[in-house]
Amino acid sequence: MTAQELLNHYDSGQCWPQSLDADGQYSVSDAYKDALSIRSLRIARNEKPKGYKIGFTNRKIWDLYKVYSPIWGTVWDSTVFYGNGHEASISLKNICQPRIEPEIIFCFKHTPKQNASLDDLYNSIEWLAPGFEIVQSHRPNWKFTASETIADSGLHARLCIGQKYPIQDIANSAGELLKILSSSSAQLYLDNMLVETGLGSSVLDSPLEALHYFVKELRTCPESTDIQPGDVVTTGTWTDAWPLLPGQSWTVKFGFLDTNFNLKLLD
Repeated sequence: MTAQELLNHYDSGQCWPQSLDADGQYSVSDAYKDALSIRSLRIARNEKPKGYKIGFTNRKIWDLYKVYSPIWGTVWDSTVFYGNGHEASISLKNICQPRIEPEIIFCFKHTPKQNASLDDLYNSIEWLAPGFEIVQSHRPNWKFTASETIADSGLHARLCIGQKYPIQDIANSAGELLKILSSSSAQLYLDNMLVETGLGSSVLDSPLEALHYFVKELRTCPESTDIQPGDVVTTGTWTDAWPLLPGQSWTVKFGFLDTNFNLKLLD
């Protein structure tokens, strides 16, 4: 399929008619070229990039999906939503096989230095927030190759961001932030019933480590755009990705934060 055809399926919420990687020859490099072509098409129709998502940072789900390294994609002004602090609501319209992932989101106040250390990275962050990424797959039954997930916009559908915490209110250094995130847990509830508890240490040892990994990977991708001031980056799920239905209410409780975030799903 062409980049335009892939974008058409994204817009319509319809599964792809065939695999992009049926012969096993569709490489990660090929997939990022297609993803960047889709990015150009979206910019041409006046969508504005607002940052990035990192996927498959949680090693505990690698065997479930047969994807064994992180991937990334763009998030947009049309796909990023801010709650009122504690709660938000979104529509599932035109989202293909939606699932939910509780994540920690970072916002950059400036572009990180080249070859940034963890300390440099910490100093470039303005705030972090709890949130949910709504992910989707245009391959039936969530069966795909790693390359297909990249071409499928990194599986990104929506990003819902909760209360913003200035980074210095959470930790005074990169080392302290690394430890806080790594040692914390996230409890995921559906309609007030606990469905799973996840660990920050599952996310490449810490969401801060996931962010550090991503910054380096982004800069090795030909023709990609570097992180800009104000960009948000969501760092990957702390649990499995759970299927969604309209009318559900999902809540995440991150142990290191003093507020929960609730998401109501609409038709």
